[in-house]
Amino acid sequence: MELRLLRYFWTIAEEENISRAAEILHVTQPTLSRQLRELETELGTPLFERQNKGLVLTDAGLFLKNRAAEILRLTQQTTQEFADRKSQLFSGHIAVGCVEADNSDTLAMMLEDFVSDYPQVTFHIFSSASDIITDQLDKGLLDVAILLEPVNTDKYATLTLPRTEKWGLLVSQDSFLADRPVIEPADIAGMPLMLSNRPEVQHLLLAWSGLTAAQLNVVGTYNLSFNVLPLVAHQVAAALMIAGALSNRQPADTRFIPLKPAIQTNCVLVWRRDRLMTPVVRAFVRYFQEAFGTGAAAKQDTN
Repeated sequence: MELRLLRYFWTIAEEENISRAAEILHVTQPTLSRQLRELETELGTPLFERQNKGLVLTDAGLFLKNRAAEILRLTQQTTQEFADRKSQLFSGHIAVGCVEADNSDTLAMMLEDFVSDYPQVTFHIFSSASDIITDQLDKGLLDVAILLEPVNTDKYATLTLPRTEKWGLLVSQDSFLADRPVIEPADIAGMPLMLSNRPEVQHLLLAWSGLTAAQLNVVGTYNLSFNVLPLVAHQVAAALMIAGALSNRQPADTRFIPLKPAIQTNCVLVWRRDRLMTPVVRAFVRYFQEAFGTGAAAKQDTN
C-alpha cells in the first residue's frame, strides 16, 4: 500500500467529504474518488458509507484511519529525523587545494551544490602550484586537492576528472610564432622559454620535443602563471602552460598556441590514503564520485 494512498484516505476521513479533501490535496475530485475505489478494492472492503451529510467511516475504515495516522506520523517523524541528522552531521569545515586550470570551474560547481545541501559547512580554497598544494595536503592543512597531471599520486587516492587540459605556448602577439596555428618541437629549440618549476612538467616537454635539456633555452621558471604574463607580452620569453590557466585573464597582446603533437592531460581529485576523513570530507568526495563515476578512472579509499 502506497503512502500516497494512505494520505489520500486519511484526508478524506478527516474531512468526511471528497470535494474538500481534493482541494486540500490539490487533486481533482474524480481522481481522488478513483483512488479511493482502488484502495477499497485492494483491501476487499468498503471504507466509507455514503450518507446525505457526507461520508462515514465503516469499522474497517476506522481501523485503517488509526493505522494510517500512526504510519503517516512515523513517516513524518523519520523524515524530520533524517533532515536533523543531515544538518547536524554535516556541519564543519573543508579545506580544498586547487591548481590553475579549467577544472577550477568544476570545483566551483561541486562546492556550490555541496554548501547548498549542507549550509552549515564552511570551506577554504587554497590556490597554488601542484607541489605546494601536495605539501599542504601532506601536512594535513588541506583535506582534498585538485592537481594537474603529470603529478606523482603514489601516496594518494585519486579520482580523474573528465575535462582535459590543453598544453601550449603563450607568446607575444609580436612574436615570429604568433601567426602559427600550432607549435611543433623544431620551433622551440633555442627559443627563450619559461617553464613550470615542477620536474614532471619539464620532463613532459622533453619527452614531447625529443630534445635534451641542453637544447632548451630555459630563462626562467614559475609556479603560477599570473606573474609571467607581462614577461610574455614584452617578449622576454614564451611560457609553457595550459589553456585553462588563462581563463578570463589572457592579455590581449598575447596568443596561446597549442602544441603539435597535442598534449592533453587531466586534473585529478586527490586525498591522502592513510588519513581518516571527517564525515564532511567523505561526503564531499562522494559528491565527486557520484558526478564523475567510480570506475576504472577512480582509485579511492574513503575509509
